[in-house]
Amino acid sequence: MKVSIEFMKRYSGDEQWQLTPEELVAKIGRQLGAVEESEGLAARYAGIAIVQITEAKPHPNADKLSVYQMTNGTETVQVVSGDTSLNVGDKVAWIAPGQTVPSTHGTSAPVVMEARPLRGEVSNGMFGSGRELGLNEDHQKVLVLDTNEPAGTLLADAYNLNDTIIDIENKMFTHRPDGFGNLGVAREIAGIQGLPFASPEWYAHDAVLPAPQANDLKVTVRNEIPELVPRFVATPLANITIAPSPLWMQSFLQRIGVRPINNVVDITNYYMVLTGQPLHAYDYDKVKALCGGDKAELVVRKPRKGETIELLNGKTIEPHADTMMVYAGEVPACVGGMIGGSTTEVDASTKTIILEGATWDMFSIRRTSMHHGIFTDAVTRFSKGQSPLQNTAVVAKAVADMQELAGAVVAGESVDVNHVGKDAMVRGSVHAPIALSEEFINTRLGTHLRADDIAVILNNVEIAAEVRGAELIVTPPFWRTDLEIPEDIVEEVGRLHGFDQLPHELPTRSTSAVSVSKRDTLKNRIRNLLAAAGANELQTYSFVPAKLMQDVGQNPEHAFAIRNALSPELQHYRMSLTPGLIEKIHPNIKSGYGELALFEIGKVHIKNDLDCDGLPREYQTLAFAYAAKAGDGSPFYQAKYYLEYVLNALNVPHTYVSADAESPYEIGRQIFAPFESKRSGYLLIGEEGEFGGFVGEYTAKARKALKLPDYAAGFEIDIDRVLKHQRATAYQSLLKFPATEQDVCLRVESPVRYADLERLVSGALAADERLRVGVAPLDIYQREDDAAHKQITFRITLQHTDRTLTTNEVNTLLDTMVQSVQAQLPAERI
Repeated sequence: MKVSIEFMKRYSGDEQWQLTPEELVAKIGRQLGAVEESEGLAARYAGIAIVQITEAKPHPNADKLSVYQMTNGTETVQVVSGDTSLNVGDKVAWIAPGQTVPSTHGTSAPVVMEARPLRGEVSNGMFGSGRELGLNEDHQKVLVLDTNEPAGTLLADAYNLNDTIIDIENKMFTHRPDGFGNLGVAREIAGIQGLPFASPEWYAHDAVLPAPQANDLKVTVRNEIPELVPRFVATPLANITIAPSPLWMQSFLQRIGVRPINNVVDITNYYMVLTGQPLHAYDYDKVKALCGGDKAELVVRKPRKGETIELLNGKTIEPHADTMMVYAGEVPACVGGMIGGSTTEVDASTKTIILEGATWDMFSIRRTSMHHGIFTDAVTRFSKGQSPLQNTAVVAKAVADMQELAGAVVAGESVDVNHVGKDAMVRGSVHAPIALSEEFINTRLGTHLRADDIAVILNNVEIAAEVRGAELIVTPPFWRTDLEIPEDIVEEVGRLHGFDQLPHELPTRSTSAVSVSKRDTLKNRIRNLLAAAGANELQTYSFVPAKLMQDVGQNPEHAFAIRNALSPELQHYRMSLTPGLIEKIHPNIKSGYGELALFEIGKVHIKNDLDCDGLPREYQTLAFAYAAKAGDGSPFYQAKYYLEYVLNALNVPHTYVSADAESPYEIGRQIFAPFESKRSGYLLIGEEGEFGGFVGEYTAKARKALKLPDYAAGFEIDIDRVLKHQRATAYQSLLKFPATEQDVCLRVESPVRYADLERLVSGALAADERLRVGVAPLDIYQREDDAAHKQITFRITLQHTDRTLTTNEVNTLLDTMVQSVQAQLPAERI
């Protein structure tokens, strides 16, 4: 943001400026923020004087030129000009021979004046236009000066052009709404010099809106979104004469990068760059005509679907559903806090206006600005959170200037639709007073400041600070919306006292080791287990293309969309790790790896899965994928083998159920999408069987789209639920008695699932705590002539803690197990 030293002096007095521009730039860099550029303008206007026309006559040899005699107070000089409209008595700026045209000063091709003949008449230099002088954008005519200074006065002295413009990086003011006004920066500069600052008398939270001088213009305001627009002030003005603003105002705006337009617009911009409060002017007659009645009504609300608005920059948009809008009746008139609409634009024919000073929600402004790509000066300021307590002061002062500079008359009652809390209005501060101690500040800054010293530092920048016993009571001024907690005051004191004056010693801290969270410990254990099993860990992007989601069966509409994506291909936040993981299988197999196991640990979100606070629920998951060019049997068992290896090593009780369309575990349907339901299962963990994830083979659609081999499977599980049900591992001594193995084959109906049968077998054998039981699949066989049945063979391992099992005991245990199974489903032992 650009600030003018001469402009700030106007509000703070020369006695506040004890530093040279160079010293000031250095101090700003040390205590406030980075200075991107500093430009002194004195050299640009050196020697350029104000002169007065004493004689004007046509050029004898050129119809489009005039010959002028002018005086600089000591001599009469002739100048030939292409502007034939100048009159005797006009005061203009003379760029004499040997002087450089200001707009070209410092460029690669500066234009230096000389005395030379033009069609037979000698011209001693030239008269400057507004653009050539760098005072406005007009290049059509010579700039006629609106000054009472006598001829011979230097232009820079008359218009305060011996100025220095400092361009301060906006990041310095990211959280400082008052810092986006020259008044706020002047206050800060006084503060870092240890000097008191006093705002102008008119800049007060309890300023009164001007009383009407007539009642010709009726204005009403209806605010339907007070939670987003806490205050909306509007004043109707008549008898407006649209004309150029005074040259001092034009030159100031031009110097800090704001293009002068006319007196009404320039006044609104002037007070915006002074206070940080943007204003907006509507053409009253246009608003009234759009309302179709005898009054002008402004309605503040969100847009309806299908509405469009043509902006002042010529662009037509359909406002986003959450945009804050201002309507003239039912017609869009302004994108609130951002840019006006062409339907109510102030133009050369405007005679009546409505001057608006409102406060707009900064978060809504930021979202709307990004959505529509609108980045105006108003957006820059409202997106920082301007104070609703300054509206009346800025509007009242702007109205006073319009009365003086545009002939305005307050032609109706002003409107103040105010939803600011009563407490804030009474105390004149957005936030309540803050109580803290000098110790609180000193321990955080490493300083030894006394409470009285701290109070002086804060009072210098009009932050009311009072010492009451052992406490400091700090009341933020009405323009500071960022001072809310004690730590905010610590930052203020540190900046104003000088961060460069703080001690350089590092703070004392304990050297004890930081405890690692249980989750991180678990993740590291999983990494070590899978790495030991030959798997490789990957880290893929958290953002995935919509096509990848669709290829594996996920619906991108259930994923969070990224508005400012890293690339067009990375526009959605992943709902599971599996798609990004299995996408890497084909490139590795193509590179010659015939068998590989990959895994990833990371975070996932699903758009419609919210917690009790309405925020997206975050999952930490582990995804694993195994693939080979060829393999024996079903790849499901290979993936399950790895999963069993991990869960058993972590001592997590678990079971499996079939994953079919009727499953109750709908929370993870998007995560499950890449898996084939008929060849996959749900993981249940814990004693009560809490849903924990999926294991299985991938769908034919996913294999085809990602060019996966047929022998591919994997799993994805919830790490937090694994952590929740992980049991402490107790030491078990090796048994000294031998184990007995025996195979048992059960003939069951074809619909019976292996997992269900295994659960029954294991449960029946686990009745005796002194018995260690192992149940492993050995074979699943279906005869060609018996499609209704299948044979499942288990290898059962039995080992007793106290003795060697006899053959009769083993047979009895297995017979009892078979009877238990047969009691629950049709089964025959083969």
